[in-house]
Amino acid sequence: MKKNKSKLLLYALSFLTALHVAIPAYVNSIFIEKFLPADKLELVGYLYTISAILSIIILLGIPTLLKKIGNFLTTLIITITSITSLLFLAFSQNTTLVLASFIVYLIIGSVIYFNLDIFLEKYTSDTNTGKVRGIYLTISNAAWVIAPSLAGLMIIGNDYCRVYFVSALILLPFIIILLSGFRKFKDPIYKSTSIFKTIRTIIKNKNIYKIFMVKFFLSFFYAWMTIYTPIYLYRSMGFDWKIIGVIFTIMLTPFVLFELPLGKLADKKLGEKEILNCGIIIISISTMVLSFLTSHAFWIWGLVLFATRVGASAVEIASESYFFKHINAQDSEIISIFRIISPLAYSVAPLMASLALIIIDIRFLFLTLGIFMLLGLKYSLTLKDTR
Repeated sequence: MKKNKSKLLLYALSFLTALHVAIPAYVNSIFIEKFLPADKLELVGYLYTISAILSIIILLGIPTLLKKIGNFLTTLIITITSITSLLFLAFSQNTTLVLASFIVYLIIGSVIYFNLDIFLEKYTSDTNTGKVRGIYLTISNAAWVIAPSLAGLMIIGNDYCRVYFVSALILLPFIIILLSGFRKFKDPIYKSTSIFKTIRTIIKNKNIYKIFMVKFFLSFFYAWMTIYTPIYLYRSMGFDWKIIGVIFTIMLTPFVLFELPLGKLADKKLGEKEILNCGIIIISISTMVLSFLTSHAFWIWGLVLFATRVGASAVEIASESYFFKHINAQDSEIISIFRIISPLAYSVAPLMASLALIIIDIRFLFLTLGIFMLLGLKYSLTLKDTR
């Protein structure tokens, strides 16, 4: 009974975490442009890259921190830090302080998911990993679905302060749940392994290595799309933020609709391999189509972007389910490196996009990304399935 209660509380924490990250997510690139030199779009990408590199460094050190102070206290500290950075983003006009707070906020967005992984893995068995991860991701993604429309309602003109202030407020109930439900959390005995040895272990285990690579391609897709889709819709297509919010809500709906049933399907019938392959193909084709959309009808953009996330939702649940079936809560170093994949992609994707923008128009970023995503099939097609 206690295990089920802990899972329910973690589902609530997952929702609140996702909501606090998601509300500003598609506003970030436009907001931060105000504090950078005009007509220097590539600087936005560089800022994301710096944040991602720092996230990697911190995630590499997190397992050591867990051994010293535990997962509960680590989570509490980074949550309070996130609230502080969001308040600076909401109310400060000092460029240096805003840029520094933005970097801190992005870093914590990566780290906090790692902490929740440690909690959740403690209460999950391998026989129901797909189901538990499916529920967990579905609840998290429900927040992502409603967030863009909420953000659109909060933005007045070119003023984004409400977005970041509300994001900070969302973490207050997060802290209350954390204190009430996990203050006495018994940490597992974390394995003490050097980072280089952990990386060698991952590379030697071909299937773990392949799922890491699939995760990289998915994270690369998210990074590229999260940074440049709102800029393209706002600048090039001329949509206002209320319409963009509706488009993104339509776009993100597949994460709520499909991840739970696909997680159950991976547990009981198919395994993860077929789901991964289909997902990557759908992502690639639908993303390439975006480069050739000229319509200003919001529902057409919503429909094609919806298709991209049908593929992404399949890849996300299948990769998470496969990975967590092969590790447990003690493997904090391996989980840490798994979560490093996202900031690693965020360090590479903006750099590649910035270089691409030197030679191609912004609309062809989608064609480039779609072609690149097909390379992920090299890893998913040769994966040893769990069923």
